[in-house]
Amino acid sequence: MPLNSLDLPTKPSETRVVVAMSGGVDSSVVAALLKEEGYDVVGVTLQLYDHGATTHRVGACCAGQDIHDARKVAAKINIPHYVLDYEDRFRKEVVDRFADDYLAGRTPIPCVECNRSIKFRDLLGTARDLGAAVLATGHYLTSRLLPDGRRALYQAADASRDQSYFLYATTPAQLDMLRFPLGERSKAETRALAARFGLAVAEKADSQDICFVPTGRYAEVIEKLRPGASRPGPIIHVDGRVLGQHRGVMHYTVGQRKGLGIADGEALYVLRLDAQRAEVIVGPRAALEVGAIQLSELNWLGDPATGAWPANGLEVAVKVRSTRPPRKASIEIEDGVCRVRLASPEEGVAPGQACVIYDSPAPGARLLGGGVIATTYSGACANPREQALAS
Repeated sequence: MPLNSLDLPTKPSETRVVVAMSGGVDSSVVAALLKEEGYDVVGVTLQLYDHGATTHRVGACCAGQDIHDARKVAAKINIPHYVLDYEDRFRKEVVDRFADDYLAGRTPIPCVECNRSIKFRDLLGTARDLGAAVLATGHYLTSRLLPDGRRALYQAADASRDQSYFLYATTPAQLDMLRFPLGERSKAETRALAARFGLAVAEKADSQDICFVPTGRYAEVIEKLRPGASRPGPIIHVDGRVLGQHRGVMHYTVGQRKGLGIADGEALYVLRLDAQRAEVIVGPRAALEVGAIQLSELNWLGDPATGAWPANGLEVAVKVRSTRPPRKASIEIEDGVCRVRLASPEEGVAPGQACVIYDSPAPGARLLGGGVIATTYSGACANPREQALAS
């Protein structure tokens, strides 16, 4: 599929495009393809954190080696390239919130906050300052014009690569200036293009979540950020029995089975985390089932006639984990509160994670928005206000 689909009224030669270059294969290919099409391409890489001038872990991004790789690609395709120091704002907006959420018993998704507050807010502002018409990234999803002139987001053609879950917090104003040229391509196609362009990153490993955790052990990072903040406490069975002690709720997440350090006559899972009481509540797998979810920080990209809220009773599909397919659900609005009622129960739904809303469970569905999972309710509950599992 040709890439010439930026939906711009100007000729490529008269159009400046800023490409967010992470140093990986995806954004590098976007920059090379747009350059080949004749656009005035400017590459920008964000310095988000520093584990040391030469420290690099496979799967990390926006650290020293990745900046070096982005520079090499920019030189190869002959485009200007800038590195912007965003470490302070990344620490305040993403890393600090990550640590505080875990200490509060939530399981955050730092990539969502990074996209919302760093890449699609601050970097968009920089792109405007550079005179760019659009900001292009290497994310796998598509942006299309609607009949009314607005833009909408859709899942990527390659469902196995789709990243729409992590971009639900994108605002309508941001959508006007964002483009995702890889949305109709597969990863294999992208790597083949990187090889055709002779890019050194053609076989580079994909980046992973929690890029600022160099060892993959997030609890160690939280302890460094908030020394002494993690409190030990009891591990309590849902029936009231105390089964053991834990080192701090930040070491656990809802749905976790391994690493509990307790023994019982049945397999036990983390059902709830009570940070105020420093309690980890566990129980059988059946107790993990959730039938309804209350959302906070709702971002709605649907019909503008509904304002910031979806229509009450709207039939949708939702993802409560990035790796799960969308499942049928409906929206309930009452007293200014948005709840999602699942058509069938889901397990391991953790406060702090995202509930992302689509117009259908079919591949290529339109992204309607989403929110942070604030409260979950029992799968057997007739009225979700009656049986809150977490707050």
